[in-house]
Amino acid sequence: MNRSLPLRCAIVALMLLVAACGPAKKSVFPPSVTLQEVHAKPGGVWHIVLRLRNNSYGGMSFTNFQGQLRVGDLGAVLLDRKLDLDIPSFAADVANVDILPTADMSAALAALAARGSSGALPYTLSGSVTGLPEQEKKPRTFEVHGNNWISPVPGIPDTYRSP
Repeated sequence: MNRSLPLRCAIVALMLLVAACGPAKKSVFPPSVTLQEVHAKPGGVWHIVLRLRNNSYGGMSFTNFQGQLRVGDLGAVLLDRKLDLDIPSFAADVANVDILPTADMSAALAALAARGSSGALPYTLSGSVTGLPEQEKKPRTFEVHGNNWISPVPGIPDTYRSP
């Protein structure tokens, strides 16, 4: 019988035991970014509330969002926002951004307001968000893309929310 076989088995078993002693790595999934609210301010500026949801099993520190907002089939407006958000697993937080929409975007929002709370306007939000997952040393950049609708908020003029 080969004497080295039990020694090899013992070494492999020891290696598996040592590997199992480390902390369990938590799965990381891309976050999602959506519009939570749009408020049309006097002078044409839109105050946008972005909702950033961490879809991972561990917390994540988000540092930057770069993307574009498209309302309907109209041209897009660039968004660039530094973030300082520490979001636990499966939770969300918000970031505020002020933008100057195109004239067509402002006209589309005004037409939506004229229809009242029964109206809705589609939007597309796309870009990338940078975050550092817990248990990792280097930040990751995640591509994000989402479509939804905004509708006027009853009783709050010039304010629109996404479901």
